[in-house]
Amino acid sequence: RCVRPRCPGRGAMVLPLTLLRSAANQPMMVELKNGETYSGVLAACDTKMNVHMRDIVCTARDANRFWKIPEAYIRGNNIKYLRLQEEVFSIAKDAPTTKEQRKKDSVKGGKGKGKGKGKGKGGEAAGPRKQK
Repeated sequence: RCVRPRCPGRGAMVLPLTLLRSAANQPMMVELKNGETYSGVLAACDTKMNVHMRDIVCTARDANRFWKIPEAYIRGNNIKYLRLQEEVFSIAKDAPTTKEQRKKDSVKGGKGKGKGKGKGKGGEAAGPRKQK
C-alpha cells in the first residue's frame, strides 16, 4: 500500500477527488448501489463526489431496459464505483497537487474574508449614538 506522495517505480500517487476533477468533459460510467448504471460525459463534480453528467444512457438493474437522459445529478453516497478512461489517469498526474499550486493556477480572486467597516444596525460595531 502506497502512503507516500511519490512511490518509487509506481509514479505519482493520485487522490480520488483529483482524479475525478481531471475527468471533467470525459466519458465515464457510474454504477449505483441499487445496480443501475449511468454512462455519459462528466460535466462537473464537487468535494462530496456528487457528479453532474450529460448525454447519458441509463441501464436498469436487470440490464433489459435502457433510457437516454440529457443530464443527471447523482449524489455521491449512492455511487458504488466509477469507471474512467485510461487517458484520465495521465491527465490527473499532470494536474496541480497542492493547494498552493491550484491557487497559483486559479483565475479566481480571494475568498472574500473581509470584515467590512461595521456599519450595520445597532450593537457596538455601529459606534456610540450621537445626541442632537
